[in-house]
Amino acid sequence: MSREQRGPNEKLGTVLALAGISNAGLARRVNDLGSQRGLTLRYDKTSVARWVSKGMVPQGAAPHLIAAAIGAKLGRPVPLHEIGLADADPAPEVGLAFPRDVSAAVRSATELYRLDLAGRRAGSGGIWQSLAGSFAVSAYATPASRWLITPADSSVARDSAADESAADATPLRVGHADVAKLREAAEDARRWDSKYGGGDWRSSMVPECLRVDAAPLLLGSYSDDVGRSLFGATSELTRLAGWMAFDTGQQEAAQRYYIQALRLARAAADVPLGGYILASMSLQATYRGFADEGVDLAQAALERNRGLATARTMSFFRLVEARAHAKAGDAQAAGGALKAAEGWLERAREGDADPSWLGFYSYDRFAADAAECYRDLKAPRQVRRFTEQALSRPTEEFVRSHGLRLVVSAVAELESGNLDAACAAGTRAVEVAGRISSARTTEYVRDLLHRLEPYGDEPRVAELRERARPLLVAPA
Repeated sequence: MSREQRGPNEKLGTVLALAGISNAGLARRVNDLGSQRGLTLRYDKTSVARWVSKGMVPQGAAPHLIAAAIGAKLGRPVPLHEIGLADADPAPEVGLAFPRDVSAAVRSATELYRLDLAGRRAGSGGIWQSLAGSFAVSAYATPASRWLITPADSSVARDSAADESAADATPLRVGHADVAKLREAAEDARRWDSKYGGGDWRSSMVPECLRVDAAPLLLGSYSDDVGRSLFGATSELTRLAGWMAFDTGQQEAAQRYYIQALRLARAAADVPLGGYILASMSLQATYRGFADEGVDLAQAALERNRGLATARTMSFFRLVEARAHAKAGDAQAAGGALKAAEGWLERAREGDADPSWLGFYSYDRFAADAAECYRDLKAPRQVRRFTEQALSRPTEEFVRSHGLRLVVSAVAELESGNLDAACAAGTRAVEVAGRISSARTTEYVRDLLHRLEPYGDEPRVAELRERARPLLVAPA
């Protein structure tokens, strides 16, 4: 459905020309974005021509998908007014702000938590179907720079009675016992996510925990000491919500959670945790094809943590930096970052005060990511060497990670000319992927099958493709 404006939409035509997108290209992009959100759209080049030449305004989520499609091509957010669609139903910008004021930060985070629940009640995919804009790496610029300039607030003590925004909330005095429950919830969520994927129903309880448990605490009263702990625990949960959204392909939601998590980490005065969130942002940016920005975010994590973070933590940050350099095709920088990551890891000791959220990181994880670096750098011999080390200790605790490593192993075998070994590893990867709910793992499998297309007539390849079919047609 559409409604008519007065005259042509010259703004939309101008921006389309600037982005170099044809009418057919925009229609295809909008339909694809809608499909990712569970919407069935059938726009074509004629539809776009009507939007431009006759000023027709599509209804529902379409205007926001149009802005998202153009923004993805331009590499920046595109507001509706820039494309002449400002009178469309406004979509929420909640979660993208990084307020300087602590009270405003609390409001920003709790608004995001409430929005997620409203979306879940609305139906499949919820509010994330129609958020204004898709993933835009430029949205990370302000949060990263403000965090680098001031990584801690001077005071976070709060009296809820003095906050007009909390007038409807039940007065609550927060103590360390309340915070301990949030940390326990975060620990449980980390285990479920690693074992079952970000789309598992148990993982989906994290946004609910943020709304029901964390938000009322943030809006309560607390001392500076309790407040720092509260912000830290809530930041961990918020980052987890972002990571799970990232794993299930909900990049818009992930970005908003990450930004709020970083702001909460600043309120907690927890610089290593802030670095961990920046590293998560870096991995997302790199995964989405913005490797240079991924390098910047990883280096921001490193810069503020010099002399503060443990050796194991610094190793992980350098490893994330290596991932971004490798995706950018810079072999020398990637090799240097990997060497530094390994050096930091060798310095780590059992008694180090490593944060609980880093419990997943050991040498096999280092080897797994090193293998992916060399995959991106097209060095199959190195991929095989590190993948063998990464797979030397399979564990039921990190099922998703094991599945990803198997796919990387299959790619390395294929590039080395070992089709049998590639199909064998691919078959094991498909079996693991079928046990978890992870869009990211499915995408890895899809990429492997694409690489195997030149060998499509081989019975082994046909069998692998058939085994993978239920995984690829299942809803993400």
